[in-house]
Order: sequence, then structure tokens, then C-alpha cells
Amino acid sequence: MKLVIITGPHAAGKMTVGQELERLTGLKLFHNHMTIDIVCELFANMPSERIRLTELFREEIFKSFAKSGEYGMIFTYMWAFDSQEDWDYIEHVKSIFEDAEGEVYFVELEAGRDIRLERNRTKNRLANKPSKRDLARSYALFDRIEKKYRLNSLPGEIPYKNYIRIDNSDMEPMEAAELIKRKFAL
Repeated sequence: MKLVIITGPHAAGKMTVGQELERLTGLKLFHNHMTIDIVCELFANMPSERIRLTELFREEIFKSFAKSGEYGMIFTYMWAFDSQEDWDYIEHVKSIFEDAEGEVYFVELEAGRDIRLERNRTKNRLANKPSKRDLARSYALFDRIEKKYRLNSLPGEIPYKNYIRIDNSDMEPMEAAELIKRKFAL
């Protein structure tokens, strides 16, 4: 069992690179909006319930998948590196797979802000992430979260041996996926 966690700021290409990596490797893509968008509209006025349900769905999916006998999963996550809660969450997800004899790999994507602002409205992103379709709201969230959190790691901050950082500002998603596949022999 393999788990590839792809992290990076808004619109860095986590899902899109994950889609290409899925095609190349047979790993199953579980992008973070698959759980976020289930509860987003229904619990629009209940943020704590939205968070609770998102976490509950992910937890159960991770536990079931880790014992499934499948080849592996790609999970995308916007990690706030200055939040201990996010570090704890990543450790928890990692432990679910490692406790099931799985291997965990970390991919960090980075791209310039202007590029990410452009990517925030791509056809693929909007098709796969309903909560991003209200562009004014999406851009406001983009700015608010980026002012509050640090969404790329500092040099040497990631302690895991199975780690790669990719600046995909000028890279096609398939190129990034091929790089990940080679690096981790997936």
C-alpha cells in the first residue's frame, strides 16, 4: 500500500498533477475537495459541522483504503506549515497507512502567485471543485488563507525521507507526475 500526499498552496496543481499521477501509476486519486464539496453547500452556515463531517469522511476513507489491498492512494491537502494542528493531522494520516504496512511519500508543489491566480479558474479545476465556481468567493478565500498561513515549507523543514519539492510554475502536470513516479519508483 502506498500513500502519496501532494501538498501546496491554492491552485499549485495538486489535483491536476494527482490526476496525471493516477493515470501513470494506477494509484487512486482522493483530492481534498471530494470531501469538502459534499458538505459545503448543505452546511454553509455551520462551519464547525462542515469541518467535523469532512474530517470524519476522510478518516473512514483512509482507514478502509489502508486495509483494502489496493496499490495505493494519492491525497491532496493544503498544509499550513505554521499550524501545529496541520502537522498533527499529517502525522495522523501517515500513521494510518504506516500501521497498515504502507509506505508514505510527500510531494510539495510550489508555483508563483500570478500563475496560481490564473490556474484558480481553469476548466478542470472548476469542473472538479464546485465550491471554487464562485470566483469572487474563491479569490477572497485564496487571499484570506494566504495572509493567515504559510503554505510552502521552509528549506529543510520537511523531515520525511520520501519527500520531493517541485516548482511546477513552468511545468506541465504530466511532467511533474512523471518526475514523482521516477523519484519514488511508483
